[in-house]
Amino acid sequence: MVPGAKTPSRGSQIGITPIMKHGLRVAFLIAAFWIVNCAVTFAEHPFPTPFQPATAGYRYVFPRDHGSHPNYQTEWWYYTGHLRSKNGRLFGFELTFFRRGVPPGDIKTLPSKWSISHVYLAHFAVTDITGRRFHFSEKFSREGLGKAGADESQLRVWIDDWRAEAATDQHGAHTLVAHNDTHALTLTLLPAKPLVTHGTDGISRKGDGVDQASHYYSFTRLATTGTLTINGEQFDVTGTSWMDHEFRSGEMSRDQVGWDWFSIQLEDNTEIMLYRMRRKDGSSDPASSGTAVSADGRSRHLEVTEFQIESTGTWTSPASKATYPNRWRLKLPSLDLALDLIPLLADQELRTSRGTQVTYWEGAVAVTGTKQGRPVKGHGYVELTGYTERLKM
Repeated sequence: MVPGAKTPSRGSQIGITPIMKHGLRVAFLIAAFWIVNCAVTFAEHPFPTPFQPATAGYRYVFPRDHGSHPNYQTEWWYYTGHLRSKNGRLFGFELTFFRRGVPPGDIKTLPSKWSISHVYLAHFAVTDITGRRFHFSEKFSREGLGKAGADESQLRVWIDDWRAEAATDQHGAHTLVAHNDTHALTLTLLPAKPLVTHGTDGISRKGDGVDQASHYYSFTRLATTGTLTINGEQFDVTGTSWMDHEFRSGEMSRDQVGWDWFSIQLEDNTEIMLYRMRRKDGSSDPASSGTAVSADGRSRHLEVTEFQIESTGTWTSPASKATYPNRWRLKLPSLDLALDLIPLLADQELRTSRGTQVTYWEGAVAVTGTKQGRPVKGHGYVELTGYTERLKM
């Protein structure tokens, strides 16, 4: 679910002097930060927008729905996974692309190619579990002059040379490419199970408001191969990944501060996705829900009353000073399932000062527990937002 180069993408250098290039970069940054600040204002003082809300009755069509949905204001393509090198070194990774639409009435420069109608952002993180290090970086750009974009007919989203794309076949391979000065990856991900849609009647509820919903689906198990580079050392890796794609136009309600999201892949070839929309008082919004996926790929919607999420430990970031839960006990009585989740590294906090300007925790976890009275184990990813301050889209 969501809500990651340390510097903004450079402008095209064709026919641009250094002074002009600097001026364009400054102008772009001013415009971009204005957009982010406007997004905050919209969240605090919502009003009708020209963007389409996620409504019940939506019917997915693939490969079209792998692509971009510019009629919705917010969209993300989200990949996380666990990797192992040939010599047994363990890693986790996250690569996420975000698109945020700008209301047409706020675009003053059309038809200029420098106009900003969509802002694109990306977060890239690697958890070096064996080396006990966490690496993250981000990119921030706009679609003008081909610097960033997303195809509307199939999965192809990019910022500069970072990209996520997939074959037009619904079950075809996905390709991920991202790099910076300290870490890089090139991965091929092949769906091992069909995709699943979350929620009911085509929407995943996020609150009780009419526009507080999204269209949301996942590939819950992708066989993964490729290369991962850490500080100049390249590793051939294999593993298992998870992909989310979500698009919506609404914001969180005033009494919501963030969310806790869990993706779990068990060794018996089943998966669990849970999220709780967290209120100011720490309680879960009734719209919180989840999905259970069986070994044969069938999925089952889980209401918030069907699971319990208990924090059994905390960790305080030395950088942001935020205190996050860092151990969890999950209970799903209807599945006769109880799981304990433990981070594989305490510090997996992303502080994205350039683009989304959001600090959040997204990390690889180990999973153990019991299922129908028998021991079970696996791995997963957890995302925690709204712990430094109330999350603003």
